[in-house]
Amino acid sequence: MSPWLFSLFLLYTPLILSAPQCGTFHIPFPFYLNATPPLHDAFHLSCINSSSLFLTISSRSYPILRFFPDGLLLDFPNTTLCRHYNDLRSFAFAADQYFAISSDNILDLYDCEDSSLCKPVCERTSLMPSCDGRPAGYPSCCYPLSDRTSWHPGDSLTAFSKYGCRGFSSWVVDPGSTTGMRGVKLEWAVPRNSTHAACAPNANVVNATSVANGFRCQCADGFSGDGFPSGVGCLKSCYKSGKEVDGSECYHVKHGRKKAIILAGVLTSTLSVVSLTALFLMKRRIRSDKLITERPHFQANISSHKARLFTYHELEEATRGFGDSQKIVDTTSPSTLYHGVVGGGSRVAVQKVDYCDTESDLIQIMLRLERLSSVSHRNMARVIGWSINAGSTPLVVYDYPQNGTLMDHLRRARYENVPFHWHKRLSLAAQTTSTLAFLHNEISPPLFHHDLHSACIFLDIDFSVKLAGFDLFNDEGSRRRRNDVCSLGLVLLEIITGDAVEDCTTAALHKGKIEEMVDPSLYYHEQPSSRREQIQIVVDLATRCLLFGADAKLGMADVARELLHIAKDCVDGGSTRGPALEETFSNSSLLQMISMSPDSIHVPSQS
Repeated sequence: MSPWLFSLFLLYTPLILSAPQCGTFHIPFPFYLNATPPLHDAFHLSCINSSSLFLTISSRSYPILRFFPDGLLLDFPNTTLCRHYNDLRSFAFAADQYFAISSDNILDLYDCEDSSLCKPVCERTSLMPSCDGRPAGYPSCCYPLSDRTSWHPGDSLTAFSKYGCRGFSSWVVDPGSTTGMRGVKLEWAVPRNSTHAACAPNANVVNATSVANGFRCQCADGFSGDGFPSGVGCLKSCYKSGKEVDGSECYHVKHGRKKAIILAGVLTSTLSVVSLTALFLMKRRIRSDKLITERPHFQANISSHKARLFTYHELEEATRGFGDSQKIVDTTSPSTLYHGVVGGGSRVAVQKVDYCDTESDLIQIMLRLERLSSVSHRNMARVIGWSINAGSTPLVVYDYPQNGTLMDHLRRARYENVPFHWHKRLSLAAQTTSTLAFLHNEISPPLFHHDLHSACIFLDIDFSVKLAGFDLFNDEGSRRRRNDVCSLGLVLLEIITGDAVEDCTTAALHKGKIEEMVDPSLYYHEQPSSRREQIQIVVDLATRCLLFGADAKLGMADVARELLHIAKDCVDGGSTRGPALEETFSNSSLLQMISMSPDSIHVPSQS
């Protein structure tokens, strides 16, 4: 590298920025280390030995285990050995204007004299972790703080001493998980009477649940950020609308970058055309790396899944040059799924985003992928890698299960007469719908698929759904957004017919013609009347999805509720439990909406 080119490299090195970090922790707003408090010094953290992060409250330092959007998970103070039970006084501090013990905590209380506070409900919904992180079983005396009968928001955990309890253990359960995370979760908030009692544009006020008179800011759907004027605010997820949009119009430009741009402008008066060309090429090479390092949460979320950074060339070879023979599905979105094999023989599905021309396009894709990576659900396909390189299209790599896709099985059943029984089809429909209902109703802001097809529904060896192929680039200007409920209606009809249903005109189905449209491999005429009635109900439900899904008259939770009831009734004397279907709903609030136990959901062992 020539001396002047090396100087230009040093000039642009400050563009690669990163957020405060301690070991593997990327510190989110409003927490901070040794800097000016963004909101209040109550959010000051200490980094010990460049690896361990601590929060100090009432002169006690609590190790931080994890950050949540509304709080953080703390370990017990001054603990060198893992204890199953801890002193109630270890979290004896009272709530203040900024922190309070979250009602999301579930306690296992030790040796209480009054057993009336023990609640059986949480014993059936989650497993507490042991000292090594594995499930340890159900608690002996379980009390969820969300019950709020023996404990109230703002109380310390010493409130249980009046029941004669000698100690406790605590854990928190993530939506979609069946095992808790050991520790005590604190909620954080900002007091409404403070100088920071305002949210940035495109952000909504969220009331705290445990911190009295506290609030947080949350960016509206389509925006990403911390939502506070003293932070980064809400960054718009940009898209093209007929013309190229300057990234600075919708992305926060840091002062260091502005300074570098000014310096680069000065250099243009002295450098030759060749120098400018070299500078442009260098900026292209480092652009994607700069954007990724400026999105620390994106980096952290990807790392938490132990994802691998692939080169474009590796994935091009794995998919045989992204050839047509490797396509999993042709979709209406500007992305395509390919199957391939990476080093070691691992089967993968590679999603190639074919429409990414500007920096703002890349930012939008990164924001979307960041949100997907932050969601943990057993029925979502695992992201095992990615590739975002300047000059090439973004690629996302999923684990591709041995059983292929729902589309594969439907086609083999219809055209090769390979058995694909009704109870399996119904179970897969219920799993898919419940996963989408979870993303729509239990993720804030809601997360939509926007490009649902039967080929995006991967199937594991035990026929559990792994949802993939989420639309990563939602360009409203170039195409109409796909509604998840309408798309699900087409998938349900495909499950009935065994073949793709291309348009919504097929929704005009008459009950008298059902026997003509049902997949011949289902032998509709030979089925018992109860089975034929189930098929008719699903056809009606699919039609309603197509007719009423677009205007939100029918929500995904409504569809999930109906499919669950149908699946529950799909019993022909068999007693085989459907594990995938049960676990999908075992820790979801949809259970409360549906008012049924997962233990009552069975599918027959044969058609």
